[in-house]
Amino acid sequence: MAAKPRTNGIVKLKIVAEKLQRSLSLVKKSSSNCDKYEINSDTPVPVDVKEGHFVVNAVEGDEPRRFVVPLSYLTHPTFVRLLEKAAEEYGFDHEGALTVPCRPSELERILAE
Repeated sequence: MAAKPRTNGIVKLKIVAEKLQRSLSLVKKSSSNCDKYEINSDTPVPVDVKEGHFVVNAVEGDEPRRFVVPLSYLTHPTFVRLLEKAAEEYGFDHEGALTVPCRPSELERILAE
């Protein structure tokens, strides 16, 4: 019996969230003791992305708008639905910041909830 597509999407989303949290954990460890830990990334974390945050791009037309979002939004129901929509549209093999298929004003509304 095959799993439902929505269930598969949620499982994949949880895997992505766990990877994001692990990579941010490595950043925290490396900043506290640079000799002990190494970040496995060619791209450094931007200065404006504080500990416990990640970057999301909302795209309207060809104009992306960048948001720095607290990790707590990974459990926010509306934001999770938006991530599921992004996974359906863009897939999971995406380098760099997350891109969500919504207007920047819509993402602002979600983040204000």
